[in-house]
Parts: sequence; structure tokens; C-alpha cells
Amino acid sequence: MNKIKYLYAAACLAPCAFAAEELSTTGDIVDGIAAIVNEGVVLKSELTMQTEAISKRAVAQEMRLPPPNVLQEQVLESLIMKQIQLQRAEQVGIQISDQMLNSAIANIAEQNGVKFEDLPRMLEADGVSYGAYRREIREQLLLDQLKRIDVVGRISVAPREIEHCLADLEDNVVANSEYDLSHIFISVADSRTSEDYAEAETEAMYVHTQLKSGADFAEMAVRYSDRENALSGGKMGWRNGDQLPTIYANVVGPMDVGEYSEPIRAVSGYHIVKVNELRGVNQRSEVEQMNIRHILITPDEIIDDATAEQQLKEAVVQIISGDEFGEVAKLLSDDPGSVNEGGEMGWSSPGAFVPEFEKVANDAEIGIISEPFKSRFGWHVLEVMERRTYDNTEELKESNCIQRVRNGKLEEETELWLRRIRDEAFVDIRI
Repeated sequence: MNKIKYLYAAACLAPCAFAAEELSTTGDIVDGIAAIVNEGVVLKSELTMQTEAISKRAVAQEMRLPPPNVLQEQVLESLIMKQIQLQRAEQVGIQISDQMLNSAIANIAEQNGVKFEDLPRMLEADGVSYGAYRREIREQLLLDQLKRIDVVGRISVAPREIEHCLADLEDNVVANSEYDLSHIFISVADSRTSEDYAEAETEAMYVHTQLKSGADFAEMAVRYSDRENALSGGKMGWRNGDQLPTIYANVVGPMDVGEYSEPIRAVSGYHIVKVNELRGVNQRSEVEQMNIRHILITPDEIIDDATAEQQLKEAVVQIISGDEFGEVAKLLSDDPGSVNEGGEMGWSSPGAFVPEFEKVANDAEIGIISEPFKSRFGWHVLEVMERRTYDNTEELKESNCIQRVRNGKLEEETELWLRRIRDEAFVDIRI
């Protein structure tokens, strides 16, 4: 697989599909409908193109696929779920700006050693439309944000859960490691009767038996897994041990690279998890912090940019002449978060401020008030009062624990959410 194909596969975390023309230049229908999804459709051309793309990728990776009719059913269901989620994102009002999109694509390019400006040419050379590529990344960003709103944002974390997690971190091999994982998920029918669980368990045990007999894990994921990443061989990517779902964290500790688990029963089905790679992580963390105070003037109908800049220049003269910075800030600053503190913002870590503010702060000498400068919030002057190297290990542990508890609930909550929105949607399959 060449680099640009890797870029495309890495970007499309959900199954990728390209929009196809539905009408010819004469207005005649030249494409069919594979499924009606609420007010939208999945076109036959989308289904065909996505199925062919997966088939080509499987050939390149020497991976067996299920029979054509089963593969088509899996691909169609993934496209239906994608359509449902995109419609939901539109209802919620989620939008991805061009700036966010360009930043995401630039990050993908940087991670793979490709210049952002070289992407269109490389994609075209590989037979991929840059416009279609951008649409796919935009849609994936929409789906990611929707999941954060509808699933992650609704998962509560109790103080007792954080305390338990922090205690568990001590001398915990899993928490101090990173795992590259793949998984196979066998879902239980919505009715969730004992017979449903027995049927799912039987299928999970069959898959496990096939794996023990030498079957390829990725192939078995494609053929049997009920998760959205099934068509990518069940790959989950790298995960911090302290942020693994609880059902995985409890089993991966004693596992070696290349090993896979017994079927793990959960509320929504059975999981089989495989450790592809493993590496240790350093738990101690230090950051360079700055203690900053500032004055902000926000231009409006009365104060334009030139006036705001001039007011700040005069304020700097006042302070240099002996007036207290804090008193001037209380009289002049428009920042509601710091004005009552005399402009003091406290200790801040990298990334706490917008780039234009942080650049001036990083370049400033301690105790020297900056020249007036503009950010997206208005005009500022700032003073860096102190700098320090701060050990934020404990804070990072607590933050990771919050994420870990959420991730422990995320798999089940995501599965329940996907089932709910699928059940609530009107779907009419036409093939």
C-alpha cells in the first residue's frame, strides 16, 4: 500500500463512501436507491463503490472477505448508520468550519510525513478526488463531534469512581502501558433473552475456536464482528492502559503481544480482544507554566482597533510611571475572568491560550509589559510575572482517571446509542 492510500485509510475511521451523481445532464435518473433513510438515501453507486474499495483493500492485504452477499449487507448497514448519524449531526446543528477541516487534514498529513500542500496532487495521482477526500474527513469530524455530544458528554463520572481509579493506578501494569488493540464483537439481539445470550455466546465461541485453529483475527473480524470497525479488521488503534474500557483492562494485563482473549461477556454482547503491540509509558509529567496578568480591550461600535491600541499604550505609560498594574486593569480591562483580580490569570500550562496570545507570552521577558497586540478577543498587553517547571503528574492522573472511567462506559453506551438511533430511524432497503 502506498503512502497516500495509507493516508486515506487512516483518515476514514468510519467506512468511506463517495457521493455519486443521481441525475444525468438530461435529468434522467442514472443511479438507483439502495436504501431510504429518513429523509435521505443511500445510492446503489455508493454501495458499489464502497464494496469495491473494501474488496481491493482486502486483496492488497491478502485478507479473505465474507461471501459477496454478506459483504454487501455489511457495507449497506454501515452506510445506513453513517447516514443516520449525519442527519442527526445536522439536526443538532454541528458544523465543521474550513479552518477545522484544514487543521485536521494537515495533522493527518504531518503524521505521515506529507506536506499539506502536496496532498491534492498526491491524491489525484492515486485516483482519489481531493474534494471527495475533504468531504470524507469533514463527515468523520461531524460524526466524532456528534458522538462527543450524544454519548461522551452524557456519561457521568462520580467522585468515588475517580478515587477508585486513582487507587487502582498504583502498581497497575495495565495503567502504566499502552496497547495497540483489535477486537471482535458479537452482539446480542435487542430482546436480550437468555436464548439470545446463548446464541451470541455460541457464535463467539465458534469464532474463538477458529482463531485457536489458526484463523486470521482481522479476517474473522470482517466476517463476524458487529462493530463499525469490523471492515478494517477490528482495529482499535493505540489506547492508554488507564483509558481502556473496563472489560478490556481486566483481561489485557497478563496477555502478550499477538494473544487474544477468551470471549468476554458484556451487556450488549461478547468481545474478543487481541493485543497487537504493547509499550510502556512514563507516568511522571512536567510542564512549563507561566503566571500572567493582562489587560484586554474589546473593540465595539464606539472603540475601534486604533483607539483600543492607543488606550493600551497610554495604560502602559501609566504603569511604567508608577501606577499599579492591577488598579489600571480593574479600571480598563474587558476580561470578565480576570478584571476583578487586577488582570491576574494565575498559573497556566501550554495550550491554555489562543496561539496569538501564547506566542507573545512565550517571547516576553519576565516583568516586562508587552507592546499592545491583537488576538481574536481584542487588544491586549500582558506581563509574565513568573515562570516555573511544574510537576502535574497527580493532576494528569486524575484527568486520565476521568477519561478512563468514561471510556469504561463508552463501549456499552455507544452500542446502546447506535441501536437506539437505528431503531428510531425509518429505513427502507430497496435491494
